[in-house]
Amino acid sequence: MPTDRIQYKYKEGNLELSEPNKLKPENLRSEEMIINLGPQHPSTHGVLRLEVLMDGEIVKEVVPHIGYLHRCFEKHAENLPYNQVIPFVDRLDYVAAMSNEHVYAMGVERMLGIQEQIPKRVEYIRVLMSELNRIASHFIAIGTYGMDIGAFTPFFWLMRDREHILRLLEWASGARLLYNYVWIGGLFYDIPVGFEDRCREFVNYIKPKLQELETVLIDNKIFIDRTANVGVLPLDLAINAGVTGPVLRGSGLRFDLRRVDGYSVYPELDFDIPIGEGKMGQVGDCWDRTYVRYRELHESLKIVEQCLDKLTKEHGRTRDFDPQALVPKKIRPKAQDFYIRGEIPKGELGFFFRADGRNDIPFRCKCRSCSFVNLSVLPEISKGILVADLIAIIGSIDVVMGEVDR
Repeated sequence: MPTDRIQYKYKEGNLELSEPNKLKPENLRSEEMIINLGPQHPSTHGVLRLEVLMDGEIVKEVVPHIGYLHRCFEKHAENLPYNQVIPFVDRLDYVAAMSNEHVYAMGVERMLGIQEQIPKRVEYIRVLMSELNRIASHFIAIGTYGMDIGAFTPFFWLMRDREHILRLLEWASGARLLYNYVWIGGLFYDIPVGFEDRCREFVNYIKPKLQELETVLIDNKIFIDRTANVGVLPLDLAINAGVTGPVLRGSGLRFDLRRVDGYSVYPELDFDIPIGEGKMGQVGDCWDRTYVRYRELHESLKIVEQCLDKLTKEHGRTRDFDPQALVPKKIRPKAQDFYIRGEIPKGELGFFFRADGRNDIPFRCKCRSCSFVNLSVLPEISKGILVADLIAIIGSIDVVMGEVDR
């Protein structure tokens, strides 16, 4: 191409338009400075950009900038049949795809009015897979958080043990991370023969490892000093901001949709809801949020064991069991507005559907992502802290940018 046809023009202000800033250099006081943390920075847990106003080492204001990973989930969902949306649902919180699929499929099933017909074996398999995925998600949350603080060993341990879960999920679904396993009306396939025994082996293997994790990380004096009394999220602020999951429970409220809404077979299972108690500092600090996730690992293992008992006894495999027996050929719900929510590892995941009654493509599909809402409290709990504590607060919220930007 001739060079005379290419026109390179620089206009004053173009850079500001492409990188909008809330803070202006001309408004800075003496000793103040603006720094960018991210979007390419490991401690921001994804492509999150933070515009930070600093006074020396003290954080005066934090402005999160999102949108670097936007992949138009909602617009995709409004142009595809309900069943073809599931691979896109996987890519929201991509480290807990089974949980996302479970909530989405459950919502469409309720719109169709077939939720009571789903076989118990299918429901127990869904819960089993979701809880295994919850453990894997918390392994990432706790392991990467330890590395943010400076503890490398727990990260290597948890990534090693997470691999066992990924192999189990890959054995069942054929994929390591994005599964498309939970289908509307059933499952892609029954769990493989021998899956239950391998799961029990994993449960027996991981229990002593969690005790080691508590000793090396959770009760570590350096970890406690870095996280206790840091990033305290008061309960009233947590409720008003709409945060959910371990971030809310870390502030002392025993709110878990698996208990509150009692969906799927969770009402039939015995498990506790851990909350922050301020053991090492104040209720709602970074240590409490991490401790809640750690305690949830034990509770998820209890659920996994109960599911395995059900799947080998009352709802064991039979030759005539077909996990796709209720999968509809054409999904066309009645005209309605419908909202479904469920508890994924990071909090409440919700889907709002608007169906027109004539089409198998949703007229509207809106995703309520917990990472997006949880991130909204970051500016409020990050004022007047040291910049090193800002890193601790970001990690304790445990956001996944694929779900923030959806």
